[in-house]
Amino acid sequence: MNEIKNIVLAEDNSTLSLLLKFRLQKEGYKPLIAKDGKEAIELIEGNKPILILTDIMMPFVSGLEVISHVRNKLNLTTPIIVFSAAGQEEMVLKAFNLGATDFMAKPFSPNELIIRIKRLLA
Repeated sequence: MNEIKNIVLAEDNSTLSLLLKFRLQKEGYKPLIAKDGKEAIELIEGNKPILILTDIMMPFVSGLEVISHVRNKLNLTTPIIVFSAAGQEEMVLKAFNLGATDFMAKPFSPNELIIRIKRLLA
């Protein structure tokens, strides 16, 4: 079982991005890091990830636009976990309506994220 386990991580907070990158690598995944939604779309189109992690609020292209692009333009069923600061219920509902698979409010536990990833990919 030597498949490449690419996960696209779209997060504009470099500290959180780095923390999650190391945590994902430790679990045997290959995180592909995007600092905005535009980069995320390019990585998704070029790498066929097994999972997408995206913040909602990002420069240039939002996480909502990333979800919409993946579901409507690329017609992919790849699981998408969305992050957002607490108190953005409207954005979260929009994310689910666009096709997000799961949601985590920031700040969140990287360990909980790994458990959710493993469940989605099981």
